Amino acid sequence: MVFAYDTEQALLSASALVNTSAAAVDALTSVADLDVFVREQQFSGSRTGTLSELRSVRQLRTQLRPVWTDSEEDAVRRINILLRNAHALPQLVRHDQWNWHVHATTPEAPLALRMGTEAAMALIDVVRVGELERLRICAAEGCQAVLVDLTKNRSKRFCDTGNCANRTHVAAYRRRRSSRTDGTPTVGG
Repeated sequence: MVFAYDTEQALLSASALVNTSAAAVDALTSVADLDVFVREQQFSGSRTGTLSELRSVRQLRTQLRPVWTDSEEDAVRRINILLRNAHALPQLVRHDQWNWHVHATTPEAPLALRMGTEAAMALIDVVRVGELERLRICAAEGCQAVLVDLTKNRSKRFCDTGNCANRTHVAAYRRRRSSRTDGTPTVGG
């Protein structure tokens, strides 16, 4: 494990939020879409279930995306803005199936503030241990999804939003196979 469990989960949730806009079709266009996202990501606390809440979460998504490509200073500036906007006050809590972990807002705070604060708190750990390079853009051609590399050897290159790794590997295999059939020598083959 690279980070504490709650940090890893918050980072994965933040990347999942950013990736709701990475595909050709936006996956967060309705309150129902937000309901599904919140349920899948296991966000707790109050909800308004309104279009205003949806707009706030979509705005948070646009605030988080640049962190994946920001310099350390710019990432810190964005993280601090998220924390300042939420009037964050870190505290240990235990709820549902989760053991002790950090929340920095009340359960009654607006959803977008809770989500943003959770992401910011996780990103603090990433910056503090000098691991911003673990936040990446998918290496697949044409994919703009973000990913969090939690592997020990820092080897994750493809997102989890589709079949990017598989498509890339199949295309490389077909190129190698094609070059073998046209008489062109292949590397290692």
